[in-house]
Amino acid sequence: MKVTETRLKGVLVVEPEVFRDERGYFFESFSTRKYKDIGIDLEFVQDNISKSTFGTLRGLHYQVGENAQGKLCQCIMGSVLDIAVDIRFNSPTFGQYVAVELSGENNKQLWIPPGFAHGFSVQSEKALFHYKCTAFYSKPDERSIIYCDKDLNIDWKIENPVISEKDKKAKPFREIERDFVF
Repeated sequence: MKVTETRLKGVLVVEPEVFRDERGYFFESFSTRKYKDIGIDLEFVQDNISKSTFGTLRGLHYQVGENAQGKLCQCIMGSVLDIAVDIRFNSPTFGQYVAVELSGENNKQLWIPPGFAHGFSVQSEKALFHYKCTAFYSKPDERSIIYCDKDLNIDWKIENPVISEKDKKAKPFREIERDFVF
C-alpha cells in the first residue's frame, strides 16, 4: 500500500495494492491492521454510498463536536474530484484545500480526518462513491460551507454544477464557527 501525504497535515492519499489479471482486479479496500500502521487508528462506524450523475457537486460538509467525522473516501465506479478543506483555526493551512481524482480505475482513497470539510464533483457520466465514517451521521452536528465560496476559490473542474437545495443554502467560509482549533 502506497501512502502519500498532502500539503494539508493529516490528509492522506492511499493507494491499496491492486492485483489485476484478465478477469479484472482485486484489492483490500480496508484492513484495520494496515490502516492502523499508517496512522489511521480510529474505529469506523458507518459506511455511505452515493450514486451521482455528471456535474453533480456534493459538499462542502462536516460534522462537529463528538460527532466530528473522519472519512476514508473512494470512487468505486466512474470518476470524482474529491476535495478536503482545512477548517482548523490557527492551522498554517487554514482555508486551503487539496483536490484528488478518485476513480474506479485508479483505486485511490482519500483519508480526511476530523477538522476538514469534504465535498466532491462528478467528472464521469455516472459515479459510485463510497466513504467510511468514524462517527454516525448527526443532523444537529452537521455543517456546510457554500461550494462556490470566493475565499476558498475551489476549482471543481465542472461548469454549471448540479447542487442540492440544502447545499445552495450553506454558509460562507468566513462565517464558520471555531469548531476545530489546530
